[in-house]
Amino acid sequence: MTPAAALQLARRRTIGVAAAGFCTFLNLYATQALLPVLGPAFDVPPERASSTVTAPLLAVALVAPFVGSISDMVGRRRLILGAAALLVVPTALAATATSLSGLLAWRFLQGLLLPFIFAITVAYVGEECPGADGIRLTGTYVTATVAAGFSGRFLAGVATALAGWRSAFLLLAALTAAAAALIALTLPPERRFRPIRGLRRSAAGFAAHLTDRRLLAADAAGFAVLFTIVAAFTYANLLLAARPFGLGPAALGSVFAVYLLGMVATPAASRLAVKLGRRRALAASVPVAFAGLALTLIPALVAIIAGLALIASAVFVQQAFAIGYVGATARHAKSTAVGLYVTTYYAGGSVGGILPAGIWRSAGWPGCVAVIAAVQAAMLGLVLLAWREEG
Repeated sequence: MTPAAALQLARRRTIGVAAAGFCTFLNLYATQALLPVLGPAFDVPPERASSTVTAPLLAVALVAPFVGSISDMVGRRRLILGAAALLVVPTALAATATSLSGLLAWRFLQGLLLPFIFAITVAYVGEECPGADGIRLTGTYVTATVAAGFSGRFLAGVATALAGWRSAFLLLAALTAAAAALIALTLPPERRFRPIRGLRRSAAGFAAHLTDRRLLAADAAGFAVLFTIVAAFTYANLLLAARPFGLGPAALGSVFAVYLLGMVATPAASRLAVKLGRRRALAASVPVAFAGLALTLIPALVAIIAGLALIASAVFVQQAFAIGYVGATARHAKSTAVGLYVTTYYAGGSVGGILPAGIWRSAGWPGCVAVIAAVQAAMLGLVLLAWREEG
């Protein structure tokens, strides 16, 4: 391959991987900005409406391990593209829901498709771009998920303020269709994929990953990352929607502009990780998360938003390092390894949406902060103990 052709291939791969990341996280958390509206719309309290955030996370956690096995046998690109295209359907149909249970059903169906994009894209990167190139491309992928996380919440909030919550899902469906088209046009077919045939070999891959303490620590890091994101931004939204702040859907969607700092922090941290290694770079991010959590305890809107900005920057850096570590460390059945990571990652998000609900009622936002800080501290300890070798 000529240098020009190689450069063109790399550019196409970068765009395709970014589109896949955008497609996934555009939809996943979009209802966080809509909680103050969805509660009255379905005559339920706001914390009950938060189940619209948890439903897709539970679905992802359930299906992710099987996604890895399927991909390790079938391939990468076709599953990524097929899932992205199918995701348009439940996203659009969510706009037709007439009850909270109906909306939860469509959100759950979204979650069943998302691992076919998320987990398989990470495995694709790990195979096609080893070493420093993989770190950089993973950073690009996470940057795209950051942009998507902000865009989904912000656009959903603005659309809801202008035309109601149903219009938000129709807009998300249109954007998802555009991302799927971009994947189809740009993502190159895999070149280094080697299929794993048979359930016995697939099961052997599971066993190997479940006995590798480095991968288990990376899985725990994924749990902590999404626990932190969901708990912090779901219950901070409830904090900001209540008195004395009283923010509406559009304003709450705008708060997620702090996500955009992750687009700066992640590439910078990826360059640092190339020099220092993922272990030390991830460890440096945890004090940043602690500082952000402390700031949110100050009863001033500026301080809370600044704290959320630090939390977002820290966890997106952690996400890039943890997921990149899995892709680089797993020598065989990479998609299965990533599937296990995704299971624990989204299990963390589910727990992060459910566990703080009782704490919110009894101890308010300070109680939520204490739980998030404890999870971050536990994650740091596991990573420092287990990541003795760089992936």
